[in-house]
Amino acid sequence: MGKSSKDKRDIFYRLAKEQGWRARSAFKLLQADETFNLLDGVTRAVDLCAAPGGWSQVLSKKMYEPRTAEERQHVKIIAVDMQGMAPIDGVTELRADITKESTANAIIEFFGGQKAQLVVSDGAPDITGNHDWDGYMQAQLLLSALSISTYILEEGGSFMGKVYRAANTSEVYRQLKRFFKEACVFKPSASRNSSIEAFVVCRQFKMPKDHVPCNLITEWYIRPEQALKDITGLKYGPVEHLPFVAHQCEYDADLSYDLNENYEHHEAVQKPLTAAYQAVIEKTRNMSMKYNSYVVRHDGEPSAEQEKNDKKTT
Repeated sequence: MGKSSKDKRDIFYRLAKEQGWRARSAFKLLQADETFNLLDGVTRAVDLCAAPGGWSQVLSKKMYEPRTAEERQHVKIIAVDMQGMAPIDGVTELRADITKESTANAIIEFFGGQKAQLVVSDGAPDITGNHDWDGYMQAQLLLSALSISTYILEEGGSFMGKVYRAANTSEVYRQLKRFFKEACVFKPSASRNSSIEAFVVCRQFKMPKDHVPCNLITEWYIRPEQALKDITGLKYGPVEHLPFVAHQCEYDADLSYDLNENYEHHEAVQKPLTAAYQAVIEKTRNMSMKYNSYVVRHDGEPSAEQEKNDKKTT
């Protein structure tokens, strides 16, 4: 057991450390690129909810590192997250909220007025174990990523984001088909078969006629005839199906693999810098969450007192 137990139980966790990836999730984007050639010809990419940076590493490795010094000047990769992230060659970090229009404007400014050719998002909420609730929250996060993509993605661009397969998933698919000519559900080999996790891979972005970029979550309530009517599962609309594509490789994420005699344990390449749970653990060492509440704020977020004063002035 000990340090080697997870290396035995999770082959992609072990391979990520051996190959220098910050997270095992890097293989999911690598496998998507292998399947769909997502990164071919791409020089402008956005990684949403990027920390700790596994997918940004893949973008750097595929888009930035193979090019000459002169070619690298035309490669622009931006990683967006509320949390801090250790530097990666060729990647610019933006600590910002993906639900804000100001963040979209900052991304376009970074591209010199142009828009992204590719937007990816591996963001996920904290898991509760309640599949209906977890699926609902993941849908909210995915559609927040789609919302900002309608601002920052160029015509013909591609989008990849995490989705949980649940009772309401077809409603999310309906939204995706509004904006992309091609959309499918992708299951990487690095994603366990026992997990409800999958990814949507969407290509050929096309802004619908008369659509104004907005927060699509808000639009659900303003224009329900064109958006999601209900994602709680209480009201049932027509089922929307997307093609399903699975990646195959020599490893099975659900199997345990014996450690051979040459096995050498490796520590994690890069641990999170400012993950919210780290602040919570530190704070709760001397307090009880049963009787007290604790709010975690990332750098740059207004304090409770500031918010209170802002409300008074407005």
